[in-house]
Formats: sequence, structure tokens, C-alpha cells
Amino acid sequence: MHKQELDRLAIGLMVVLCAIWGLQQVAIKVANAGISPIWQAGLRSLGATAVITLWALLRGVRLFERDGTGWPGLAVGLMFAGEFALIFIGLEYTPASRGVIFLYTAPFFVALGARWFLPGERLRAAQWWGMSLAFLGVVLLFGEHLWQPSDEAWRGDLMILGGAVLWAATTLTIKASALARASAEKMLLYQLAISALLLPLLSLALGEPGVFAPTALVWANVAFQAVIVAGISYLAWFWLIRHYPATRLSSFSFLTPVMGVLMGGFILDEPLTAMVFTALFLVGTGIWIANRPMR
Repeated sequence: MHKQELDRLAIGLMVVLCAIWGLQQVAIKVANAGISPIWQAGLRSLGATAVITLWALLRGVRLFERDGTGWPGLAVGLMFAGEFALIFIGLEYTPASRGVIFLYTAPFFVALGARWFLPGERLRAAQWWGMSLAFLGVVLLFGEHLWQPSDEAWRGDLMILGGAVLWAATTLTIKASALARASAEKMLLYQLAISALLLPLLSLALGEPGVFAPTALVWANVAFQAVIVAGISYLAWFWLIRHYPATRLSSFSFLTPVMGVLMGGFILDEPLTAMVFTALFLVGTGIWIANRPMR
């Protein structure tokens, strides 16, 4: 059953997911010390594919029945792989703090695309203001580096912006195609399985060294990304997309970079300044405005 507003279950689950995705940023930083970025993303997709396939088989979910999801499934799989390839390669050219700002333009692309592909989910003026306020919080959090680019930062900026567009396009394709009627497991497996095939090939083509310092800590962080992030949390995310408005859910993604900074402070002892909590207030207020029910 599709709902028009976010209830307490959806809101609570989105907050938990944003915390997990914020913690993922820390896990990627730790794992980068021993595994190349795109190879790491490929391993994550491969491990998550195994986890979700086992879960689906245990629950008796039909994965191979003909239901019209083949072509849109292939499309979202290619977009999913392309999104992470652009993000990881883009971060070789631009600082992560700049990359975050460009990546989190994705909810705006979802909202714009909804005007044509999801007419029942068009945003009201107040919701646009709420999303803009949340985005302002992200810009304030990372904006000190926005005007200090390196010579080739624009290359990375464009790549990560392209990743944001693909992220939004994946969400819109799922909502506007037969995938909206498929199980969350099947929806996710299209993306994981295709990216598990393509990302390692891309890593080899780019000449990445792959695994160069295989410590227990590195493997633990890869396992966290495969099982918790790309497995359980993505499964929950696609279940939410199937049952709730994509535009409302996307507004919560602004919480993720703030959660990432908070997690970095608690786990990696990175500084937590007043600007972090100001950004959290703006993001929270913006999300509240964007998700207020219509009178």
C-alpha cells in the first residue's frame, strides 16, 4: 500500500538509515587505507549480492519470474554502478567536503524529475523552501572548502554532480516503472549484481592496485559496508521507496553528511565545532518543513 505522507515508522527508519550511511563515510575512509576505492565498492556490491540473495531464498521471494522488470532493472543497475564509479573517481580530483555538497543536490533532481515522471509527488512551495534550508545547512557545514578548489577540482565536481543525477534517476526509474511493484529484494539485486560485475572491471581498467594492505580492521569495515550498508540498509531504503513518496524520503538524505561528521567526531576524534550543530539544526528544520502534512 502506497502512502502519501511519512508516518513515524518511515521517519524513524530514515533517521537510522542516515546514521548508518553517515557511519559508512567513516568506514570508507578506514578501508581506503588497505583497498583501492572502486575495487572496494565492487567488493561491497559482491558481498551484499550474496547477503540479499540468501535472504530472498530463505524468505521464498521470487527473483526470476517474468514481471516486466528486466529492462528497468538493467537500467537502474547500470546507473547504480555509474553513480559510485563517478563518485569514487571524482574524489580523486576534488576534496570530499566539496564532493558532499555536489552529491547532495540529488534530492533537488528527484523533485524536478517528479514534475514529469511522478505527477502525484510534486512538491509544494513550502517543501522547496524546506529542502533549500536543509541544503543550506550542508553548504555551511562544508562550504569553507567550496571556494578553495585545486586546479582540477572542477573535473571531480562534475563527476560527483553526475553521480547525484544518476542517484536521482535511479529513484525516479524505480518509482515510475514496473520495479515499483517488485519486491525490495529484487529491486536491490538488480543494482548490486550488475555493479558487482562492472565495478571490478572498471577498477582493473583504471589500474588500481586492489587490496594492498589487508588488515583485520580493513576487512571489518568492508564487511560492514557489504552486510549493513549495501545489504540491510539499502534493502530498507528500497522498501521505503516502494511504499512512501520518493520526494519526501529524499529530503531526509541531507541528514547523512551531518551524521557523517558527527560519527567522525565520535569515532575518529575529528573536531565537532559549533558549525556542525548549526548545520544539524538547519537540516532538521528544513526536513521538518519539507515533510509537514498538508492542511
